[in-house]
Amino acid sequence: MRTPKITPRGRTTGRGRTTGVVALVAALGLLTGCGTLAELTAADPAPSSTASTASDPATAAPSDEPSPAASSDVSPDPVEPSADPTPSASPEPEATPDEEPSATPSADPEPEATADEDTTGDGESKKKKDEEAEPEYLQVGADGADVEALQQQLQDLGYYLPDVDGSFGPMTQQAVWALQKAAGLYRDGVVGPKTEKAIDDGVRPGAQSSSGKVVEIDLDRQLVKAVEDGEVVRTINASSGNGETFEAKGRTYTASTPRGKFAVYMERDYLHESTLELGSMYRPKYFTGGIAVHGSPSIPPHPASHGCIRVSNSAMNWLWDSWGMPKGTTVIVY
Repeated sequence: MRTPKITPRGRTTGRGRTTGVVALVAALGLLTGCGTLAELTAADPAPSSTASTASDPATAAPSDEPSPAASSDVSPDPVEPSADPTPSASPEPEATPDEEPSATPSADPEPEATADEDTTGDGESKKKKDEEAEPEYLQVGADGADVEALQQQLQDLGYYLPDVDGSFGPMTQQAVWALQKAAGLYRDGVVGPKTEKAIDDGVRPGAQSSSGKVVEIDLDRQLVKAVEDGEVVRTINASSGNGETFEAKGRTYTASTPRGKFAVYMERDYLHESTLELGSMYRPKYFTGGIAVHGSPSIPPHPASHGCIRVSNSAMNWLWDSWGMPKGTTVIVY
């Protein structure tokens, strides 16, 4: 504390007393200001960042669709301010660059809104997040008027699809695969720009036969076509022999599908078990040796069978019950 100036009369001057009071008030005011600065600059919880993810489609990612990425940022914990300092007659040391004078705020600060909270009061943030989470292109899991329009277009082009129900399920995926195969596109089951263009262009496969009722099997495109007098009336997604070797009952076989012109010679109107113990075949139509067109719950967009031609159980029902594929029906494999 500064020594007061003594006048010749031995009294403290009013000016000296005022100066001392001002200095003390200034010191207290500095502490209060630091406390306020500490309150405003103390580390608050940073909003956690989250990103929406799309349900990729069922088999492969589309070549023309961007994939969203999730963030793994972690918000720091809030810093708790310490108790009020007690002013003393001695001056307070100045804070170093790594320290901050502590103070207790008069009221708890309001927490900042996180990225997941709706700060608009009218649901705009949540609506925006929901819109960002929706896939850009139609694929498995989508539904609504756009899917219904897609299904109708596929049916109009002759791709086998039992229902137009506005729900993009496995059967719609099968039809999209068939169209992508016919157009020579990547078989991902997602309706991206190239697939949309193929639909708009009315892409559909042609036939090799010119007369009669014929089942044509295109091994290169993995398609089954129901043909009447040279016109393809239905195109069905299919999967043929994968070309690999396998063991059955002590013998080695090659999973190949022979090419040529054949005719249906035997049929089984039930879930038939393979005599080589290779699994079940739904309502098979045999056209050469042990090779048949049959229903299956697994029809990927590529060769995967032991040599038979797999189609969906629903498509096999259509071949049996709606279109008709009796014994003697010509089968051409190319």
